[in-house]
Amino acid sequence: MKPIIRVQNLRKEYPVKYESVIALDNISFDIMPGELCCIFGTSGSGKSTLLNQLAGLEKPTSGQVIIGGIPISLLSEKDLAIFRQRYLGFIFQSYNLMETMTALENTALPLMFKGINKKQAIKQAREMLKTVGLEHRLSHYPKEMSGGQQQRVGIARAFITKPKIVFADEPTGNLDTKTTLEVMDMIKSFAEQYNQTIILVTHEKNLSKYATRVITIADGKIISDERKDKSNE
Repeated sequence: MKPIIRVQNLRKEYPVKYESVIALDNISFDIMPGELCCIFGTSGSGKSTLLNQLAGLEKPTSGQVIIGGIPISLLSEKDLAIFRQRYLGFIFQSYNLMETMTALENTALPLMFKGINKKQAIKQAREMLKTVGLEHRLSHYPKEMSGGQQQRVGIARAFITKPKIVFADEPTGNLDTKTTLEVMDMIKSFAEQYNQTIILVTHEKNLSKYATRVITIADGKIISDERKDKSNE
């Protein structure tokens, strides 16, 4: 089996006045299809920069990221946008829902971006929201929902197109303990159902229990990389 993500000698520097700050220091690793990979690190460790590189949101100073055999670091912004639309999903800490759209409309949006007609997109979005337990919130706007409900909409939106890879950036950072468990169970369930690869970026150590692999990063370097033995779970 070939890696779905390959990171080769990835380096990212940011100019600060008369010097450069090294956010990522020549990182290399592979991620296999179907892994739920937790990238763990404290604030300032470089984990968010790494996520931005993996998702093609920033260009590296050197090295490259290859997803599905495509060197995304070399793509133009236009081609990157198309690539993300086709293959990637995103779950954010702050939900990033459109405030002027209902839960149903927010969830249907990625499908319409892919060219699916509105009627069919709305139908699929309704089914997806029912799956995440929000069939009673279809016409509600983000400001009319709790944080946990908004994140459920975010999960529905991320998974509705069945992307090959879903990036979850501190997805439970604004949630209480009970809702955190519900959200993580949901993410893991969808990933297993659709055989998707999940990249979970977090500073919360307890979330690593959901992962099949935990990469710990500090000062822009990988300090540990552990795969869990499923037979012991």
